[in-house]
Formats: sequence, structure tokens, C-alpha cells
Amino acid sequence: MAAKPEYRDRPDVEVALLDALVDRGDEGMTVLELRAAVDADIDAVEEALSSLKADSLITVESDERVRVYAHDRVIPDPDAPDDDPPGGIVDTIRDRLGL
Repeated sequence: MAAKPEYRDRPDVEVALLDALVDRGDEGMTVLELRAAVDADIDAVEEALSSLKADSLITVESDERVRVYAHDRVIPDPDAPDDDPPGGIVDTIRDRLGL
């Protein structure tokens, strides 16, 4: 599952982090797990995490170990209809024209 479309216009590393966190849902991820899930160096990951935290798109909890979670507003509703037409734009135009 991917983060909501309105959060996909961010830098690639931030989007990759959000997508990884959305996939893990309630489990969250450690920084090490995030580093393994995203194809970027540790400095880029740390910078992206700082930016996401500053924008309140992630939450960080530190009980035994630090875990990072996607904010609820970033996680798409699985019951919401997709905005993309099922067959693509060409099929939609054909259907509307009756072809």
C-alpha cells in the first residue's frame, strides 16, 4: 500500500519512507529497518525523517527502542474508491464515445 496521493509530491526518499511505514501499519519500523527498506544513504534517510517529523507526517515512539509510525492522515482508506479508471484513460474515452 502506498501513502495518499497528496503526500506523493515530496522528495523520493520521503515518499519511499512513507510508503514503507504505511505498509507496516501498526507495527512501525526502526530506523535500521527503514534504512534497509529505502534505497538511500543514512544521511538522506535521517534528513527525510526530520522533514517528515517537522511536517507531522510521522510519529516517533521510544520505549525499548525507537519506532517510527506513519501518521493516520497519510494512510489511505482501504474502502475508498480509486480515482484511477479501471481500464485506463483510453478505455474510459472509448466507453463514453460508445466504441
